[in-house]
Amino acid sequence: MLTKKQHELLRFIHERLKEQGVPPSFDEMKDALDLRSKSGIHRLIMALEERGFIRRLPNRARALEVVKLPESSVPGFGATPSQRGFRPNVIEGALGRVRSAPAAPADEDAVRSVLVPVMGRIAAGTPVSAIQNKSHTISVPPEMLTAGEHFALEVRGDSMIEAGIFDNDIVLIRRQDNAETGDIIVALIDDEEATLKRLRRRGASIALEAANPAYETRIFGPDRVRIQGKLVGLFRRY
Repeated sequence: MLTKKQHELLRFIHERLKEQGVPPSFDEMKDALDLRSKSGIHRLIMALEERGFIRRLPNRARALEVVKLPESSVPGFGATPSQRGFRPNVIEGALGRVRSAPAAPADEDAVRSVLVPVMGRIAAGTPVSAIQNKSHTISVPPEMLTAGEHFALEVRGDSMIEAGIFDNDIVLIRRQDNAETGDIIVALIDDEEATLKRLRRRGASIALEAANPAYETRIFGPDRVRIQGKLVGLFRRY
């Protein structure tokens, strides 16, 4: 499955090849997808190549070949570049929402659970392309939830192991756009990549801090990072 940005870039490359016979430059790709840096294009190109949708031809500058296109039934292909960012607007009705703590029947714990959508995977390591497809739901005890909207993400990577967050864990996130320094958050970088890190504020800059000495702290300007939610719970399978 491709992300929206990957779909947009693949479509742009395909249409340019059909129209002009040559692929677009990285600057043209960056402008078309409204990205801030060419590094984001590099990551998207690598992801498309790994998934077998494009091929880079050796010994030729700007040489890209579209190997295949997604099936027309795949949602999101042909989406416009203005459809940006990781926006988990996933709450339907009361799904994942708690307004107040409900009174619990003494003998019916199952009745008390709240269904929360799992929105794909989040990197606890090198950031990956943001995913915003609901894959399934999990049942969460309401005492783990506060007022507001919640979603869950499957963790990939080991950069938060010293915070007790391991590969394949499921993290429960309260959707919010602000957090205190020291909070573990879902951070959206440059409107294209999401990662799970501890927030540190350093003057006007934002530091995303790993909980594993093998990973360095990454520092960004405030306009490059948007907070998507705060960690409020954790689930682990054994």
